[in-house]
Amino acid sequence: MMAGERDAKRAEVDPRLLELLACPLTKGPLSWDPERGELVSRVARLAYPIRDGIPVMLPSEARSISAEDILPAPPPRLGGPS
Repeated sequence: MMAGERDAKRAEVDPRLLELLACPLTKGPLSWDPERGELVSRVARLAYPIRDGIPVMLPSEARSISAEDILPAPPPRLGGPS
């Protein structure tokens, strides 16, 4: 494991940034997997890496994940003013 990958696993993703990011293939929401340091698209079954604190949102760089690897769904987001 490279140093950048270890740092990504310790890092946290700003919830506001997570709300803005979307899967480039499905345009759907992403979930943060802190254990692996990846952004997960459940619909596309892809996990996008974070390198040096920057999400790599390229499908060619994403890791395919199985149904067992998919995190449980996050609670629904509440609408309204921020």
